[in-house]
Amino acid sequence: MATTTTDKNGTIVVSALSARANFGKLLRRVDVERRSLVIEKRGTSKAVLLSIRDYVRLAAPEPEILRALGEESERNGTDKLTARQIDRIIKASRSHKPKRQCSPFASSLTQMC
Repeated sequence: MATTTTDKNGTIVVSALSARANFGKLLRRVDVERRSLVIEKRGTSKAVLLSIRDYVRLAAPEPEILRALGEESERNGTDKLTARQIDRIIKASRSHKPKRQCSPFASSLTQMC
């Protein structure tokens, strides 16, 4: 395994040489432990290795409304539905809605009903 140290903040630090020699093991560690690693070269921090989940969180933070919807979905248990189950629920809901009527002024070429 790569020689690692932990700084005073609990961050895992690894040398560039060790990271290069043990890259696969470090990738697994980042994934399993859900932590990031600082890669140093000659004692200077040069890069960070982090999971794709953490990267996405940093690159595109989740809007508050999506976070609230996700929490509500977890509370209701709907977060465990499959795509097929969701499609069935949507289809059933749409079948109970009245069909939209076309406007008598709508041109068949410019507006679809």
